[in-house]
Amino acid sequence: MTVLKRIFGAPKPLIAMCHLRALPGRPRHDSQAGMDGVYEALRRDVLALQEAGVDGLLFCNEHDLPYSVGVGVEVAAAQAAVVGRLRSDLGLPFGIDLLWDPKAALAVARATGAAFVREVFTGVFETDMGILAPDFGELGGYRHAIGADAVAIFTNITPEFSRSMSGRSVAERARGAAFLGADALLISGPQAGAGIDMDELRAAKEAAGEVPVLANTGVTHDNAAAILAVADGAIVGTGLKVDGCTWNPVDAERAKRMMDIVGSLRGG
Repeated sequence: MTVLKRIFGAPKPLIAMCHLRALPGRPRHDSQAGMDGVYEALRRDVLALQEAGVDGLLFCNEHDLPYSVGVGVEVAAAQAAVVGRLRSDLGLPFGIDLLWDPKAALAVARATGAAFVREVFTGVFETDMGILAPDFGELGGYRHAIGADAVAIFTNITPEFSRSMSGRSVAERARGAAFLGADALLISGPQAGAGIDMDELRAAKEAAGEVPVLANTGVTHDNAAAILAVADGAIVGTGLKVDGCTWNPVDAERAKRMMDIVGSLRGG
């Protein structure tokens, strides 16, 4: 059984982004609305996405601009708190992403009962946030030490806002990440909501063997069929928002239409 089937129970799963409003300590945090404001906005999105029939959820601190290569303890604690507060409403498997800190993501996933994490676990990248150079060996050891071996690692091998410093092709990076033990590989466009390079998606699929490859950005109603003809699944955020804008709330009707498309690709 593939990791996607085990977690989501469906072929070609569509994982919907749940973007938390800015958290304490970050410049955009609304201190007047506080954590109640973060929770209430997130709960509305979660309920709309679940009603639309998505296969999974991914919680991310998307509004915490400007991003950092390491988050503070206040950000990790806040995300864990708000996801924990939502647990009684969650009827789907979910994941955790803390931009751009894989160790913090693993810690919050363990604390909240998440099934997977999304981050950059392999490679070296020059980015708008600084140098990303994760130590997958150290992170794998940390995952084991905190009792999170069951938390699947979804690693982004073409991260947004970045360029690989290695000179290795996408296929080589996919092959390496699969060999080292990543559970799923992600292909992204240049920024949140931006379309992916289909040649990169195909190259990763050909190189990854049995490890699934998902589209991580830029999936829309217009291109979902073409992308899912190649990818093993998709993570979708911007395409499910009001007016297709990353920073807006979830649009329930857009989410339902997207799941109609995914359902037709599955044969009903």
